[in-house]
Amino acid sequence: MIDRETVLHVARLARLELSEEEVEQMVGELGRVLEHIETIAELDLDGVAPTSHVVEVANTLRPDEPEPCLPRERVLESAPATLDDGFAVPSPQA
Repeated sequence: MIDRETVLHVARLARLELSEEEVEQMVGELGRVLEHIETIAELDLDGVAPTSHVVEVANTLRPDEPEPCLPRERVLESAPATLDDGFAVPSPQA
């Protein structure tokens, strides 16, 4: 079971500000999640392949085939500002 101090520690790590009501709610909710994980840990999963998707997913990406690049002038036509034959971007704020 997860306790109040652990919830506050995780909230601090995640930079979350939780009200007292939210802390108590998280103690219950996270406790139930951990109970489900313990139930799953008890299962014999030898021979079960790892799953990244619930349903079979075929490759949805197009083949990666080389193509000629667009001319620099055409690419820069849509740029709001250019600098030295490239995109001009604002300096990062300090």
